Amino acid sequence: MAKAAAVHILVKTKEQAEAIKKQLDAGANFHELAKKHSICPSAKRGGDLGEFRPGQMVKAFDNVVFKKPILTVHGPVKTQFGYHLIKTLYRS
Repeated sequence: MAKAAAVHILVKTKEQAEAIKKQLDAGANFHELAKKHSICPSAKRGGDLGEFRPGQMVKAFDNVVFKKPILTVHGPVKTQFGYHLIKTLYRS
């Protein structure tokens, strides 16, 4: 069964997500930005969601984690929770 690990930053607006993504593209630290901006409880762990399997996250999130290139920041990805920036650390 497939599994993956990812980190993410969850914010309320697309504009905020895009602004954070620009900082990441310029070399900012993902974990520090997650701690500072993310509204998800995972923020205190630098956005770390740990390991999970397909179907444990919402579909839009799974589509990024299990189908897009790893170690790249993807987003903003809209879900019912807000806008995510997602970086898959590994998958098997």
